[in-house]
Amino acid sequence: MGTNNTNLSEPSSSDYFEAVATKVTMVSIIGNFILSAFKLLAGILAHSGAMVSDAIHSASDVFSSIIVIIGVKLSARDSDKEHPYGHERFECVAAIILSVVLLFTGLAIGAEALQNIMGGNYESLAIPGQLALIAALISIVTKEAMYWYTRINAKRIDSSALMADAWHHRSDALSSIGALIGIAGARMGFPILDPIASLIICFFIAKASLDIFKDAIDKMVDHSCDIDTENAIRRLAESQTGVMGIDFLQTRVFGNKIYVDIEISADGNLSLNEAHEIAEKAHDAIENEFPKVKHIMVHVNPYQG
Repeated sequence: MGTNNTNLSEPSSSDYFEAVATKVTMVSIIGNFILSAFKLLAGILAHSGAMVSDAIHSASDVFSSIIVIIGVKLSARDSDKEHPYGHERFECVAAIILSVVLLFTGLAIGAEALQNIMGGNYESLAIPGQLALIAALISIVTKEAMYWYTRINAKRIDSSALMADAWHHRSDALSSIGALIGIAGARMGFPILDPIASLIICFFIAKASLDIFKDAIDKMVDHSCDIDTENAIRRLAESQTGVMGIDFLQTRVFGNKIYVDIEISADGNLSLNEAHEIAEKAHDAIENEFPKVKHIMVHVNPYQG
């Protein structure tokens, strides 16, 4: 016996998931577009190569947000004949693409930093104007706010693609910190601070991208859900009237949904209808308590005391 969770009022419903993800992503696109234009203008007027590079980084985040929207739209599609289990894994694909983009972004920052450190020609760099400092500060505050806004909503709907986009905002904030240090250092006569800060930032970005990649891969290869959730499902099933034991429990994560296979024990002398009623109660209790559970298969075994 199994069923699909179709309660659209739950925070895990596909409609709610798509609405939240689309809203957050559109905010990201508009914010990144305005911020990148401002930083580009500030970089040109203040003669700051670091700020121009930072502006390009912000502009690339628009591309990342578009990938999120595509992934969310595809993953929110209803099940069909060719895809009876739904399309949730498209969201994982989007997260993997974003993690790779994020990794290359970090590596590019690190490579440029190493090149500048090894080059050692610091005196030839132009001294940036004060406008570049102001732009860097605005960028740090704005991108960190966008990171937390996206991260909170990603956790709310359990979206790996949205979480990856959040880390793109954080990487941009870190990049702006590097730009701020470099600009301030250049104005004080220490331009080497810029590449050193960028090199450190590279490692943080690379670590975040690998964590996002691992999480998305786990969701694509039928990884079991966390042990606390499994234990909670087990306890809930055992508490139902007529359930005498749990013989088997298996879970798998499919995108941001959970599939459950469970075998319960009941009195072997019960009629088929009575045993079915016990299984139905266990099924409904799990589905109502855990909104992320999309499908449950309950099998009833005679109790072996």
